[in-house]
Amino acid sequence: MSTQPYVPLHLHTEYSLLDGAIRIKELIDFAKEAGMPAVAITDHGVMYGDMELYTTAKENGIKPILGCEFYVHDGDIEEKNKLHNPCYHLVLLAKNKAGYQNLLKLTSTAWCKGRYVHPRINFELLKEHSEGLICLSACLGGEVLQMLLKGDYNAAKACAQQYKDLFGEDYYIELQDHGIDEQKRTNPELIRLAKELDIKMVITNDSHYLRKEDADMHDTLLCMQTNSDKDDPNRFHFPGNEFYVKTPEQLRDAFKWMDSETFDECIKNTVDIAEKCHLIIELGKSPLPDYKVPQGFTIESYLEHLVYEGLKKRYGEVSKDLKERTDYELSVINQMGFAAYFLITWDFIHYAKTHGIPVGPGRGSAAGSVVAYALEITDLDPIKHKLLFERFLNPERFTMPDVDIDFCIERRGEVIDYVTQKYGEDKVCQIITFGTYAAKAALKGICRILKVPFSESNKLAGLIEPAIEIAQATNPKAKTLKDAMQYDGSELKALYEKDEQLPAGDPMEGKTVGVKKIVDLAIGIEGIKNNTGTHAAGVIISRVPLDEIIPVQPSKDGIVQTGYPPHDVTEVLSLLKMDFLGLRNLTTIYKTVDLIKEQQGIEVDINNIPLDDKPVYDMLMTGDTDGVFQLESQGMKNLVKRLKPDVFEDLGALVALFRPGPLDSGMVTDFVERKHGRQAISYAHPLLEPVLKDTYGTIVYQEQIMQVFQVLADYTLGQADMVRRMMGKKKVDEMEKQKGKFIERSAQHGMSSKDAEALFNQILAFASYCFNRSHSAAYAFVAYQTAYLKCHYPVEYLSALLSSVSSDQEKTQLYIEEALKKGIKVLPPDINHSMATFTPDQGNIRFGLASIKQVGEGVIEEIIKERKENGPFKSIYDYIKRLDSKCSNKKTLEGLIKAGAFANIEKSRKQLMENMDYITATASKEAKAKESGQGSLFDLLGSSAEIDDAKFKLSGSDEEYSQREIQLFEKEFLGFYVTSHPLSTIRDKLPFLMTHKISEIPELPNDKVVTICGLITAARQIPTKKDPTKFIRFVTIEDLSGKIDVICFNRQIQEYGSFLDVEQRTIISGKVSRRGDDEPPVLIVDSVKPVDNSNIFTIEIKDDFKFEELVYMKNLLCEHAGSDPLMIKLKDDSGDVKILTASMFWVNSSNKLADALRSKFNERIGINIRSLDAQEDKEEALSA
Repeated sequence: MSTQPYVPLHLHTEYSLLDGAIRIKELIDFAKEAGMPAVAITDHGVMYGDMELYTTAKENGIKPILGCEFYVHDGDIEEKNKLHNPCYHLVLLAKNKAGYQNLLKLTSTAWCKGRYVHPRINFELLKEHSEGLICLSACLGGEVLQMLLKGDYNAAKACAQQYKDLFGEDYYIELQDHGIDEQKRTNPELIRLAKELDIKMVITNDSHYLRKEDADMHDTLLCMQTNSDKDDPNRFHFPGNEFYVKTPEQLRDAFKWMDSETFDECIKNTVDIAEKCHLIIELGKSPLPDYKVPQGFTIESYLEHLVYEGLKKRYGEVSKDLKERTDYELSVINQMGFAAYFLITWDFIHYAKTHGIPVGPGRGSAAGSVVAYALEITDLDPIKHKLLFERFLNPERFTMPDVDIDFCIERRGEVIDYVTQKYGEDKVCQIITFGTYAAKAALKGICRILKVPFSESNKLAGLIEPAIEIAQATNPKAKTLKDAMQYDGSELKALYEKDEQLPAGDPMEGKTVGVKKIVDLAIGIEGIKNNTGTHAAGVIISRVPLDEIIPVQPSKDGIVQTGYPPHDVTEVLSLLKMDFLGLRNLTTIYKTVDLIKEQQGIEVDINNIPLDDKPVYDMLMTGDTDGVFQLESQGMKNLVKRLKPDVFEDLGALVALFRPGPLDSGMVTDFVERKHGRQAISYAHPLLEPVLKDTYGTIVYQEQIMQVFQVLADYTLGQADMVRRMMGKKKVDEMEKQKGKFIERSAQHGMSSKDAEALFNQILAFASYCFNRSHSAAYAFVAYQTAYLKCHYPVEYLSALLSSVSSDQEKTQLYIEEALKKGIKVLPPDINHSMATFTPDQGNIRFGLASIKQVGEGVIEEIIKERKENGPFKSIYDYIKRLDSKCSNKKTLEGLIKAGAFANIEKSRKQLMENMDYITATASKEAKAKESGQGSLFDLLGSSAEIDDAKFKLSGSDEEYSQREIQLFEKEFLGFYVTSHPLSTIRDKLPFLMTHKISEIPELPNDKVVTICGLITAARQIPTKKDPTKFIRFVTIEDLSGKIDVICFNRQIQEYGSFLDVEQRTIISGKVSRRGDDEPPVLIVDSVKPVDNSNIFTIEIKDDFKFEELVYMKNLLCEHAGSDPLMIKLKDDSGDVKILTASMFWVNSSNKLADALRSKFNERIGINIRSLDAQEDKEEALSA
């Protein structure tokens, strides 16, 4: 601890993105340890971290000084001139509330009006907002120092005088010495200037990292941010390693050239500045926005009025029990001061619903409120579904209500616009978010800038997760790389301690870098903030202009958002946050409903469909869940097939159970076994049966924990919710108290202490796994809605679904295949039948015109408009005659022709393409004729189609392109094979040729061995860096579900290279791999076999076999292992033939194997070897 008081006034935290590396918690710990009475924050142009510093410093008994290092422009801040954009640094600190509010105004204005390269202010703006601010002249980037560096002392002096005139005794000259020549040259001049103008001086250190030893970490961070190699001599870097938070003693050493009296005065002035600062921010007291109610009502009475009107609509007669619950909820809402919150929420949802904007049924705990249901904020009956209000609003614990609302993803913005207009643009904004370096990204980034080869980097990064898992066995809270390195037993820790050397840079130079250095740097960078984004849903609504309480700024997309992180805005300042979520599935649901009405004249009330529809559950039981909300991942499909849901409650349980905790704990197995009667359902006490009956005696939901405490231990639901939260946070001391209370109270219901303790411990174990029942039920309802539509209206539903994912090629491919599986044809675009997006077409699905490359939105609008007004097009000449010339340019026509849009009115795509010049020339002449008022070239002869055809003649034959050429055109211009697919001839055999569909691979872990079958659509080959005579081949392969990139190394290229060319139908086995956590998977090739040379080897077992005989057969098959699929036909008791395939036992389908099997089993088996392309009757296949 320093003996001389000192306050650091110039610090850049990690919120100075790309530049600072000081973490605020570590800064405050350091300041406390060093005896610093106060600490400032002066990030570049932002106040992102100011509130975090304020609360953290206050909690630790240190005075926070909030500030910012501004960019000051010497002209109009709204001017954007590359040739004149000088920006000088200037540090401003808030003395009091007025100063803080001026900081907010200046920061917000700099971002919203003055941003050009940097967020800028100017002196005129500063004059308007100088009250309550302390001003420091800043670093070498400050205006005074820039004048001195130019050799213009008088200009520097005039500049300093200008600031002194504005700030008076609150303007200080900043002295810094980081061992930089420019500072050594200018510091004496600064001192002279300060003395001549009678301006006080302060000594600061331009701190960008906390300790001197962090310099290398900070330098590494700069390399990562600027994408530079560490050994690049020309990259951006800080001069030296002196940019850390210094103690007075370290500063004395840096300023040893200064006399003691001046030094001591400068240090004392930092403390004087801190003593001038008395900023108190009222936390957690932001009032709700004003909501204007009709005359004669109060906020509370108007809410009650709307609620009781809604109850009549929802329930008809209001029963005594319903009235009691409603009045109870209203009393809690009013008591907690949230009546306005409900009215604000009701208002914008009411706006959406009355303007045709689809709104979801509700999600999260709000679904447990009768008041929310009556107001149509939610659409799930909380009484019917046994949902608890106290899980949403607990009278025992004051927290803001949190209602998450789903809107149609295409029209969500309209609701935000409505709220903005109603409450004022200056009172509504969205919320900033911050990205950070995760452990793997940090480590891989460091390997990249140190030039460690990708293979080594990938391998090292792959050791992080196992190391964390080992650490978690001792410390369940371990989750970072730093945590992992505290415990022995992992391969990563062993490499770290050994300091294993990895190659770095040019292999010819033989340079290496140690694992210890890589890991230490990664630990330093892990968790550092590195970018900003916009919260997916959060919208802030304030009673007063936002820039009076928080900084605001535009996002990259121009959306106004907060300048404080989400926690500071909502938890610390308690500003009202509403979540406006855009849900694609909701858009799909309502588009489907519209299509059903349009196509079939049926009006489906999607929020009131029967929840016990047997065909829906029959469909789900088979795992037919592609396109069903929440149920379409492969893991979920497997669980659905195991559980076989047959009631709505099962769907809610699926949502709750399909998470790592329940899956790993054994809960899921117990639930499934109990549902199917294979495991007895028991209850620890008869009072628990009503609570746990729907979940077969298993505690699945948080609400069930609350109800257990209520019925067995006489807790109120509010008290029970408090206990549930404590359990989730694992507050051990508090849990011991509650355990005693639970055991004591349960005894009054006849439960023994032993049984009560066991039950309490069971609940405690499950508490962190249990899910919110309201949220599960709400998601289950959306899942059921999508399943219902898919089951009963598959054409309309899949049309809407395909339209909703049209920008996602893999999803589109998946759902096209889903349609085909259901016998629904997917038709190419048609100039007379296609709309912009996918639409039903006489029981099939028609591609939309918007899917065609080179065809713009304006062209599509013109085509549809003309068609509606004047009927279908009769020929391509009719098309170019009727439409504007922009619809008939060469690129547009090429897209339409090659995609097949004219196939139903013209004989040949090939003929159209060969006559392209003639067609476009005619279109140009028609356009000119229209402009001159002459009409059509052929109008003089009349307007019949016959005359048009006679005059407009296409040359050449009407021979069509080959099927393969058409396939390639469709692939090029639609992104998909439509009329036929190169794999269609083996569609039925594909399940026997692969272990996984390509669409399933993203869910698989790294190093999982898979076999896929598909068509190679792209391939390129490059020499390796280490040896130019060796190669790596990058291949793209696609099946009927999607596509994936495949990497083939030199050995595999030599062995299988001829099978890896474009257009090959290929079976590839290999390992799943990922470059980074967020990167898509690739496949590392192990073996390759061309489909066109493959056979299926079928064994039909006609007799009962002894176990020993089956073992003999298995061994024989293994002796003849190969790459041809093996099919085994068996007869069960009912005589039905089923086919099983075991891809792990694929064989070499030779006569030698057939002879060996026949010689052993004679007529008891049948053997068939046939080509994969052989035509055969469809057989029902069960993949084993």
